[in-house]
Parts: sequence; structure tokens; C-alpha cells
Amino acid sequence: MGWAEARSRFTVLFEKLAIMVLKETNIGGAGKVLRISWDEAWNIMERAVRRGQRRKKRRTVKKMGVDEKSLGKGHNYLTLVYDLEGATVEHIADDRRKESLDGYFTLLSPSQRAGIEAIATDIWDPYLASIREFVPESGKKLVFDRYHLMTHLVKAVDSVRKEEHRELKREGSDVLTGTKYLWLYSRENLPGKKRGLFSVLRKKRLRTARAWALKESLRDLWGYRSLGWAMKHFKSWHAWAIRSRLKPIKEVARMFRKYLGNILTFLKHRITNAVSEGLNSTIQTIKKMACGFRNRDHFKIAIYFHCGGLDLHPVTHWKVG
Repeated sequence: MGWAEARSRFTVLFEKLAIMVLKETNIGGAGKVLRISWDEAWNIMERAVRRGQRRKKRRTVKKMGVDEKSLGKGHNYLTLVYDLEGATVEHIADDRRKESLDGYFTLLSPSQRAGIEAIATDIWDPYLASIREFVPESGKKLVFDRYHLMTHLVKAVDSVRKEEHRELKREGSDVLTGTKYLWLYSRENLPGKKRGLFSVLRKKRLRTARAWALKESLRDLWGYRSLGWAMKHFKSWHAWAIRSRLKPIKEVARMFRKYLGNILTFLKHRITNAVSEGLNSTIQTIKKMACGFRNRDHFKIAIYFHCGGLDLHPVTHWKVG
């Protein structure tokens, strides 16, 4: 059994072991287990990713997700492209500009771009511009992700609550004190021990209760199979939202109406960025463990290592010459 690579300090067996250890812990922890330095452990991870990327053939991701990942405070983002069927991160780019996503599409041939069947993403104009430029018939393939859409509505409910809470406090009422998270829950996820209190709150004439009811009603949209019935439900919901006299809700309702066509493409493709959100949870764990990473390029390599679906291991035999 030879060396993992030319001029490598480690054998194939040791590097395979190191990769398995690195999959289970951070670089510092792996170094302690393997009795190697942080830099040596990092170099093994980096080599594994480069090796995996060389082996991975560029292919059409039929159902893809596009999302952003914040790197911390300020406008510091990465753009990530996901394979929703394979649950892997396919591409990472700096920022969340049009050019960030352009870089992925330009790696594909015209036939590969044409082979994309559906794309789940948030309503973010730079991403939409890139998709429309590079993906043929993008209007039929673009699906605005339901979880991102509901996030807009959840934020609107919270805005209504904040404003009403301030007004009630001025009047000497603390009825909304400590209730923030109750209004953010969906109906079925409300903790059992809070159901009694929430039932009482909903019976009060609160604007927040109306906002919550509107949020819950829209969730039914994604349960329809028929486009006609889904359209009928949205029109009814939209009319209710506009009449609600709740400014944050009305703003979201108008935005949803503007983009309704690519909200309802869900009924055809039935994809969401739920896979992306699951991978984002893994990426967040990597981020917390990555206190030793010196720059964003190291962070990208760690993401590819843990989430890229790459063939990371060295070949069994190394050939010289």
C-alpha cells in the first residue's frame, strides 16, 4: 500500500482513516485523534476535496435549489447551488449577485442547461436575472420556494405584533407580552402547554390574531393539486389580506400577487428548498466548528468536504511517472 499522492507524507490507509475522522469532527479534533498538526489535517481535507472535484463530472442537475448563506454580520454572503434529488452542494460562489449564479451556469453546456427541469429559489432579482438568461423556458421551471415565501409572511405577522404590542403597552395592557414566538408557530406545531393560552389570545380582538390567521390560511395553497382551485384559494386569500388593514400583510400579499405565476409552478414540479435548508443546518454546524478557518475559501472547502457528495478517498495504488 503506497503513498496517498505524489510527495505526500501519508499512506493511502492513513489518509482514508483521516478522511473518516474529519467527517466526524472538526480539524482540531481530528488532529488530536490522529496525532497530526492542524495544518496537516487541513491539507488532507483540501487534497480530498480537490481530488473529488477532479473526479466529479459536470452534469445536469434536473431539480436544483439556489440559496444564500450568510457568513456573519453585514452583507457577507455565499451563493449555493444544490442538487435537490441528490441532497448535495454543487457550486459555491461569493456574494449573492447575478454574477455569483452566472458562474455556475457558464460551466454547463447549452444542452445541460436545457436539461434543468425545475429550480427552487427565493424572490431575489439577481438570481432571477441569471436564471432567465441562462435557462431555456425558465418561466415554466422557476419555483418560488414555499419556505422562503412563508418567511416573508411570518415577518409580516411579527411586524403587526410589534406595532400592536407598543400600542397596547401605552394603554397599560400587557396582553401581548411574551407571546412573540406563539404567533410564529404553525397551527400543528404549537406546543401543547401553550395551546390554552393561545386559544384565549385568538379570541381577543387583536390585529395580530388576524395576521396569524391569514398566515395559516395561505399555507393551504400548497396542498392543492388543481391549478384552478389553487388560483381560487389565492384570490380569496389575497382579497382578505388587502381588506385586512394590516400594512405589512398587504405588502406581502401584493408581492405574492406579482409573482403568482412562479408560486403556482409548485403544483407542477412540487419542489422546495427543504433539502437546502437541511444542508444549511449542516453548513451552520461546520461554521460553528470552523473557528480555525482563516478565510472563506477554507469554509467553502469544508462545505464541499461534508456536503459535496464527492469521492474523497485516494486511489489504492499510486503510480509514479
